[in-house]
Order: sequence, then C-alpha cells, then structure tokens
Amino acid sequence: MTIRDEDIIDVTPAPMSTTERVYMPEVLRGFGTTMRHFFTSFGQGKTSRTMQYPEERREDMHVEDGGSNPGNYRGVHRLNRDEAGRVKCVACMMCPTICPANCIHITAAESPWDDREKYPAKFEIDELRCIFCGMCEEACPVDAIELTPEYDIVGLSRQEMVFDKEKLLSIYDLTIEKKPM
Repeated sequence: MTIRDEDIIDVTPAPMSTTERVYMPEVLRGFGTTMRHFFTSFGQGKTSRTMQYPEERREDMHVEDGGSNPGNYRGVHRLNRDEAGRVKCVACMMCPTICPANCIHITAAESPWDDREKYPAKFEIDELRCIFCGMCEEACPVDAIELTPEYDIVGLSRQEMVFDKEKLLSIYDLTIEKKPM
C-alpha cells in the first residue's frame, strides 16, 4: 500500500514570536495570579477555604459561608442495631465483596436467633485503608452499615484504627441521636 502525496497533510507549527520564545509574559501572568490568591486568602477572603480546627468545627460551617454540605459528608462507619438491640447485619458478604479498598472483613456464623440464618461472628473495618466511598452502605440489603458525620477519630496505632464489631456498635450508641447520611 502506498500513500499518495495529496493524502499527506503538513502540520508544521507556526513559528513562535519573540515574546513567546522568552516566556516572560506568561511567567508574569502566573505570578500575578499567585499574588492575587495570596493577598485575598488573608482573613475571610473569598478564596480562603482554610478551617481553623479545632476552634472552628465542620458542624459550624454552612453552605452559604463556603462550608460543605453536611448531607453529603461520609465519616466513620457504624453498625446498626435492630429493635431487639442485636447487630442488624445478616452476614450476607455484600459489603466486603463490593468494597474497592478491601478493608471490610467478616466471619459469618450460624445465627442463634430464629429470624435470620447468619450473623457476623467477626466484623472488622480498617478505617485507615477505607476510602469512605459509601459503596458498603449502598450494597447492604438490611441497612446494617452506615457512614456517620463523625470525622475526628484518632488512633495512636494502626491496630486502634481497625474497628471491630463492638467498637462499631458503640459508635452506633454514640451517634443514635444524629441523623444518618
């Protein structure tokens, strides 16, 4: 197969002007943008998005003030309880299957209750590995796992940030009054 001369298109770029070759006007324009952002970021300027934590908390921020909408925030997980106070999870394995970070680990056991076949004998979430995408919450058929608006969790070791079933249920007890996401 041969290529005909009329099928060839010349794409030689146009030569740059002297100012374009020096790049100085573009450097000065970029520096001007940087200085504008620098000076407007002091105080309550319109480009400042810095939050003075812990004096200023996320719950105090409103959308019209430049804060985030608390309705779309996904924080630490919790395991919900049913009406009888038991863990609501039925160990269906949907959340560890769909989790992109592979941070949920469940060991299922035969349920001692008559209303379900299985329950989680072990339920762990590695909060440091989690990307807080909310897919576990969406996949759960019984709404057993939820993401709360809590964001200030602290651990001094990696093991402290692996939340087991008891810790996740205690977060439910602490956040039961707060509206779930």
